[in-house]
Amino acid sequence: MAVRRALVLGGTGMLTRVTTGLIADGWHVVLPSRRYAPLAAEGTGRALWVEADWTYPERLADRAARALGGPADLLVAWIDSRSRVPVLKAVARLLAPDAPVVEVHGSSSADPIAGCPDPVITDHPTQQVVLRPVTDRGSSRWLTHAEIATSVTDAIHRGLDGRPSGIHQVGGVHVS
Repeated sequence: MAVRRALVLGGTGMLTRVTTGLIADGWHVVLPSRRYAPLAAEGTGRALWVEADWTYPERLADRAARALGGPADLLVAWIDSRSRVPVLKAVARLLAPDAPVVEVHGSSSADPIAGCPDPVITDHPTQQVVLRPVTDRGSSRWLTHAEIATSVTDAIHRGLDGRPSGIHQVGGVHVS
């Protein structure tokens, strides 16, 4: 079976469960981040950390390219709004022609009225996940790590299944 390669930007923080799930499914996952964060992952895949700084997107892309060892079959990205465009433009060249993109947006980066920012990598289908607080019996709470991981993993599967680009809001609804 061919090696499946994933580039996960922001994969050592809130997306750790997503990253370990990809590894368990046999993916070779490259994780650019500022600090090394060991992952307790089991499975047939592997993770490779590369030092990265969002303020130097071309350097980040060069290091990620070496670590990937070939085109990425999947890009998952949760990047702050200030760094999002330059980093995504820099790593676009690392993607296989049919690789899906999954972008995660916190509630502050997606306007409830204007919607999500437009995809940066326009020649790849993009699943955008917007994370919003959950309203529960008159009070609000942030999504749990498990809820975030489930939502992002669902978006990954939609992208890998060849679904067209879409926006998926998580939270922001009343729970009784």
